[in-house]
Parts: sequence; C-alpha cells; structure tokens
Amino acid sequence: MVLGVSAAGVHAKGVKKVLLSWSTGKDSAWALHLLRQRHDVEVVALLTSFNEAANRVAMHAVRRELVELQAERLGLPLWSADLPAMTCTNARYEEVMAAVFRRAFSEGIDQVAFGDLFLEDIRDYRERQMEGSGLEPIFPVWGMPTAELAREMLEAGVRAKVTCVDPARLDETYAGREFDAEFLAGLPAKVDACGENGEFHTFCYESPVFSEPIAVRVCEIVRRDGFVFADVLRA
Repeated sequence: MVLGVSAAGVHAKGVKKVLLSWSTGKDSAWALHLLRQRHDVEVVALLTSFNEAANRVAMHAVRRELVELQAERLGLPLWSADLPAMTCTNARYEEVMAAVFRRAFSEGIDQVAFGDLFLEDIRDYRERQMEGSGLEPIFPVWGMPTAELAREMLEAGVRAKVTCVDPARLDETYAGREFDAEFLAGLPAKVDACGENGEFHTFCYESPVFSEPIAVRVCEIVRRDGFVFADVLRA
C-alpha cells in the first residue's frame, strides 16, 4: 500500500504530522506506540530503506512483503527509500533521503521520527542530514535505559524475531531466535539489551500498535558480508 499523506484525512489544528523511520524492528514499533499516546503529533506514514536488488530491508534483510504486512496492520502508508545494492555510497544514500525529505515537506509533514536510543553520533548525523529540509527530527525513545525498555516492551506484548546478528559482537546462534525474556537473560553482559550497538536486529510481528499479529516462521540461516541473517517468512 503506497499512498500520499493526504489520504490520512483531516488533521486537528496544532497537531504535527510525523513520518516515522520504520526499521521493522521492536524499537520502531515502540516508538510508534509512544507517539500514538501523544496528542500533539500524528504519525501519517512509515519510511523504510530497501536494498533495491534484494527487495529486502537494508541491514535487517526483512522481505518487503513482511514490511507491507506491518504497514497494513498499522493502517499506515509505506514509503520506500530504494538503495542500490553493493554500490550504495553514503553520498547516494543522502541523495535518496534528501528526495524523501523534499516529498515529506511538500506533503505537509512537520517531523521525522527515529527509533534511536543513545548513540550520539547517529543522532548528530540525522540532525545534520535534515538541516534545511524544513522538517524537525524527533527521537521518541531517546535516553530510555535499554534493559528496562526491553522488559517493558515484552510486558506490553511486543513480539519479535532476531533477523540479523553481528557475530563479532554476539554469537551467531542468536540469529532466528525469539526476542523474549529467555533471550535477554542469556545475553552476554557486554551486549546491549536492545542491540543498539548493532549486535542484533529484529522483526516485530506483534505489538500493541498492530491490529493483529503477523504469523511468521524462521527459515534459512545464512552468512553474508560478515553478518548472520535469519530469513523470516510469512507462516
């Protein structure tokens, strides 16, 4: 489903329209959960970066079909930023994102939300990238203690599969596992509970913001480009 912001309907005066950077993982889902509890903003679309050749989410390697199912469960249009495989320089990435920001501004969006938790360099980069765009970057889950946040998400009903592991930071056997209390209890002390340092990435298939869960199964585990990926399929 690909729609313009205008399809979202009439917005209350003073309510800011938000484009949410959607990685498909638990942190994005929680950011949306928090934003939907506020009265001064309305999330009107999701933005996901895809590897154009593989038709999968950049880094997370989630199939586009599953992201579209998430958007359907959320009742939101999905915007895609398509990146060339293997040849995507940082300059090209910034060109693609600049085009997205121009579209967002032209459609009356006020803010772009990101699910970053504590990496200052990433936040600084996003803020520099958006300078002059007319859009304000916001960080709804910023600064939350990640161990507490992970438990809070689970208690609220967030369910996710681990889709990608950096074996230099976390044992590759964690790929494909359920993100649950047992997973958290088994993490080495040096690994962040939310994987904020890039130790792992997730695909969220159930959340308080979904109209219904997405039935999924983990298929093949593959090693590629120094990472270990779990191929998640619709069950």
